[in-house]
Amino acid sequence: MYTRGGAYLERKLVKVATFNINNINKRLDNLLAWLAKEKPDVVSLQELKADHGGFPVNALRNLGYEAVWQGERSWNGVAILARNHTPVLTRSSLPGDPKDHQARYIEAAVHGVLITSIYLPNGNPQPGPKFSYKLAWFERLITHAAELFASGVPVVLAGDYNVVPTPQDIYPTRSLDNNALIQPESRQAFARLLSQGWTDAMRKLCPTGPLWTFWDYKFERWEKDKGMRLDHFLLSPKISNQLVDGSVDRWVRGEVNASDHAPVWIKLDL
Repeated sequence: MYTRGGAYLERKLVKVATFNINNINKRLDNLLAWLAKEKPDVVSLQELKADHGGFPVNALRNLGYEAVWQGERSWNGVAILARNHTPVLTRSSLPGDPKDHQARYIEAAVHGVLITSIYLPNGNPQPGPKFSYKLAWFERLITHAAELFASGVPVVLAGDYNVVPTPQDIYPTRSLDNNALIQPESRQAFARLLSQGWTDAMRKLCPTGPLWTFWDYKFERWEKDKGMRLDHFLLSPKISNQLVDGSVDRWVRGEVNASDHAPVWIKLDL
């Protein structure tokens, strides 16, 4: 409790997480174990790899989580969970291309904050149509983000951006020089998004050093801690000053049957 103008107000810390689960039904036990232990208030999930009717809504509800989601058979899929709270769906797709039906974007209002779950295209192999799609999708995100920013509401752009923003966000290697995740065009798009005025929450908390959120299954990259940072929170000005903590739950990546991503979380003093 703290006082403001003589009145007692209860401090409200809200823990927001983002987690590329890499097949929600295959890794449901992993997800439920993490939720039970860490108890995030809001969770953005990506890469559900389940159609809309295959989302495990009852298993999550048994833990106290309500959800909004957009499924897609075999691929993609995004969701937003809220603990002891019902998220209010505001958008289930990214505007700008009515022909694009890939389930890569969802947003909802939770605790007075607009939360997204973003699953930006990977873009490999590049160059090619997949990389062109990635960049076009990124342009649509930049346009929509500008509209959200201009609205003045508190916004958390959370998700798997499939971009390594800077060289410090990846282990030292030349083996990935051609990878879409680190191409200049990908990094420039991320930088343009940031330049609208968003705050990169994890870099604000930890300005230097590695903040790995992803370790490839191949070549013992988890065992050798050869990771990269793909999962991000971008905060609008109204909420960036309320950021008080954040970290990566690395232990989740070390579990049996783990996703190749670890959950990332921040705490906001609302």
